[in-house]
Amino acid sequence: MQVEIKIDSACKEPKIIIYTDKVTDEINTLVGRISEHSPKVLSGFRNDTLEILEQSDILRLYAAAGKVFASTLSGDYTLRLRLYELEERLDKDCFVRISNSEIINLKKVKNFDLSFTGTICVSLADGTTTYVSRRYVKKIKQVLGV
Repeated sequence: MQVEIKIDSACKEPKIIIYTDKVTDEINTLVGRISEHSPKVLSGFRNDTLEILEQSDILRLYAAAGKVFASTLSGDYTLRLRLYELEERLDKDCFVRISNSEIINLKKVKNFDLSFTGTICVSLADGTTTYVSRRYVKKIKQVLGV
């Protein structure tokens, strides 16, 4: 496979074009990988104001009282998406689901306490403590390489 990069100062947004004689599994995999890494915008409401949220600023996303919230160091935001929709938009290298009602940003975790039987206690950068449900313990241990 040949890869070619052209630098053009007039280009405002990167554009990828694939020239091929037929669509193969390799091409489909490549397109999938490129599509996965495109940044997805998240927006949240706070004080009747809609704000764009950077994924790197989000500590955790959780469902409570029938709503979905994004927790950041600057406060909580109400989101209009469901957790399963957010899971598709979030960077899979940084975010992991720890229960049916919560997703955490691994880069904002201070530590994991494995001393609890059947669950894992998670301490986040802002001092929040949350728990991995028993259903997700095996998955978290795989992510952590434990």
